[in-house]
Amino acid sequence: MDIWFKNATIVTMNPIAPILYETDLGIIDGKITFACEGSKPKRVINCTHKVLMPGLFNCHSHAAMTLFRGYANDRALEDWLFNHLFPAESRLTPELVRLGTLVAMAEMISSGTVAFSDMYCHMDIVAQAADEVGMLANICNGVIGMDKENFDYYNCNEYLQTVRALEAGYDKKDGRIKIEASIHGVYTSYKPTWEKAVDFAKKNNMRMHVHLSETKTEHEGCIKNYGVTPAQVFEKHGVFDVPCLAAHGVWASDDDIEIFREKGVTVAHNPLSNLKLASGLAPVAKMLERGVNVALGTDGVSSNNSHDLFEEMKMASLLQKYITNDPTTLPATETLKMATVNGAKAQGRENESGMLAEGFDADMLVLDFDNPRQTMCYDPTLNLAYSTSGRDVQMTVCRGKILYEKGEYKTIDIEKILWDTRAARRIFL
Repeated sequence: MDIWFKNATIVTMNPIAPILYETDLGIIDGKITFACEGSKPKRVINCTHKVLMPGLFNCHSHAAMTLFRGYANDRALEDWLFNHLFPAESRLTPELVRLGTLVAMAEMISSGTVAFSDMYCHMDIVAQAADEVGMLANICNGVIGMDKENFDYYNCNEYLQTVRALEAGYDKKDGRIKIEASIHGVYTSYKPTWEKAVDFAKKNNMRMHVHLSETKTEHEGCIKNYGVTPAQVFEKHGVFDVPCLAAHGVWASDDDIEIFREKGVTVAHNPLSNLKLASGLAPVAKMLERGVNVALGTDGVSSNNSHDLFEEMKMASLLQKYITNDPTTLPATETLKMATVNGAKAQGRENESGMLAEGFDADMLVLDFDNPRQTMCYDPTLNLAYSTSGRDVQMTVCRGKILYEKGEYKTIDIEKILWDTRAARRIFL
């Protein structure tokens, strides 16, 4: 046995035994075991006043946008994106994307995230960085194709970056890195893009990641141009014929939600980003009631300013209670599922991660409950959903490997990347 966690409170997210008190959990060859007696572990950790739970899944991010945290904020999405962010992003290099991604991963693992679904650029570089750090990552280039008639998917820059990531073989090493197809959105592409992206995904047995109905302008513009919503356009052109993760869904109609259910589309809910950009609020409670898999994401920190998924959990729950005028809506357990079980399903990892179960990968967190925020605890799920922040994370483990422990980054040279990040700021001034 590699590690033996003794006398822990364990929030398993396993419906068979959701909460275990004063229980031991072990890690053997990267897998979880509850058969700890009689073993000889390399390390024993006393978990009195500590809670163990599955690691968190950030199912929509643009990790390297840590370089744009606080950049041109307090603007509407279209103004911010087209007039400020896109021009700044034109200065990005592979080296800068690597740096921004490393900063993001440091922030994620220190606040409990073990897996992220990333849509950005130079994703072969992102795959390399995630592989080195030891996180789980589903990565894709958000393909943009603004030519209505002559768009050549197979010669576009984003496609070629995805191919390089595939050719590097990160997705074939141990399954931690998955390469996905992507369409940035309905408003940044046209029919040739959608159909060629789907063809590419099918030929390579890939999942799909898209932006969808994030703003009222995007949603209504699609109806004006095509006579139907973004979800209906994508369904018509086969985008949902492969496993798909649709970010946002803020303006999704009842008919759209039914499409999500029928096609098995996961919606990545990004409450803080949607609030900051005043994009609106996704009907998450309705989606869950109808059987749609809903996960959580932070979006890029330039439109959120944090990668702390505990913040997203609390905000997601409270906002749904508010809009339904019902305090029983999206209770703590369901909110935790969005960040764990549902996130694992969104990434195609539901049979190996997302809960603390015998034989599952040891993707897990140790949280300190011996502090003023947590000492009074009647139900750990309630504290995790409403009282916890990333600051309570003492240890983050991915596939049995400790990535972060009590301020120490085991796989990242944190001093160097922070130095380099401060130096990079001048490039975007």
